[in-house]
Amino acid sequence: MKSAKGTTVISNGQLVDGTGAKPLPDAALVITDGKIVYCGPASGAPKIAPEVQRIDARGGTIMPGLVEAHFHATYFNVAELTDLDIKYPVEYVTLLASVNAKLALECGYTAARSGGSLFNVDVWLKKAIEADLIPGPRLASSGREICGVGGLMDWNPDYRKIGMEGLVLLVNGADDARSAVRKLVKDGVQWVKTYPTGDAAAPDTNDHHTLCMTFDEMHAVVQTAHNHSMKVTGHCRATAGIINALRAGYDTIEHGTFMNDEAMDLLLERNTPVVPALHFEHASVVRGPEVGLPQAVIDGHQETLDGGAESAQRILKAGGRLGMGGDYGFSWNPHGDYAKELSFFVNYVGFGTLDTIKCATKTGAEIMGLGNEIGTLAPVFVAHLIVVDGDVVADIRILEDRSKFIAVMQGGLVKAGQLAGRTVER
Repeated sequence: MKSAKGTTVISNGQLVDGTGAKPLPDAALVITDGKIVYCGPASGAPKIAPEVQRIDARGGTIMPGLVEAHFHATYFNVAELTDLDIKYPVEYVTLLASVNAKLALECGYTAARSGGSLFNVDVWLKKAIEADLIPGPRLASSGREICGVGGLMDWNPDYRKIGMEGLVLLVNGADDARSAVRKLVKDGVQWVKTYPTGDAAAPDTNDHHTLCMTFDEMHAVVQTAHNHSMKVTGHCRATAGIINALRAGYDTIEHGTFMNDEAMDLLLERNTPVVPALHFEHASVVRGPEVGLPQAVIDGHQETLDGGAESAQRILKAGGRLGMGGDYGFSWNPHGDYAKELSFFVNYVGFGTLDTIKCATKTGAEIMGLGNEIGTLAPVFVAHLIVVDGDVVADIRILEDRSKFIAVMQGGLVKAGQLAGRTVER
């Protein structure tokens, strides 16, 4: 991914650095060759030649680019689970993924970690973005997911003889789990996504209190993945599944819905991040009737929402780490609505705005393994940032309106926003 050459100065706005610190009014940020060299009060900024590029924040907010920590680039208008594996051919899924990547960048998400992908599209999407062939967030790739036979992601009956290979690798025992990970090694993924538990979407067979993998299978996944320098995450709702994932050595937990004291102790001891992904649950409850979700499914999503919100509050209060993102690409929770996750955590879950921004920037970058490069506005960090026309701290919902983005920058280059494709003021 290319970086800017020369110097750019951004000024006339408050600076939110992503660490949770209070915003700095009347700030300036100086970028040279794609990296931040100054970030602080405008009055203390170094003297800059008058011919450098300048961006006026218009009294708004200068902040790190957002990190979508549970990104499904290959999901598109999913109306039911079976849409995930048989709705579209791989060629069309690839095109849709590129559209979703471009949209995520336009929404201020300069980086994203995949939460699972169809047909290994993510790996090649990542390569295309890094080669500047298509616009999109800096991507940490996942691929086909791993689930136990008969678990949440295994819904095609044997008589159909179509399998699940484009979406998920099904395992029966630790040896199968090792074999599945080795296939993903060959695919070139960075993250292995698993399904230790069920979900409200399958109330009759694999609901949100059901286990879909054994501890031995999960441990085998972690051992094999870590041996090949890959990280592991998992869809974990049921308490026992969360505990199994933490004991097995998972690098992150997706959802972490029903946390008891034992799970909390393990989580904090290991400093494992959780990505709750709660807006999807809210959307499933609110919009479920209009899209035809059965009442049992809606009720399960409500229980999941309540449990997930309570667990997220406990984790934040105890000093644990949380990322922001989740399950966009369903017909009732579409791509482009990513920032609704942040608004939901502030206005429903009760998080402070600065805590929420920290989760969506600094912690998201840490989850990606890029905590020393992006996610924070500070000298030597890569200039992945957004300039927003408005006070995001006063009203985080501004981030839902991408027309408010003056500039979305990656490596100091304006990739989206009002200034994209324009000559920056000198």
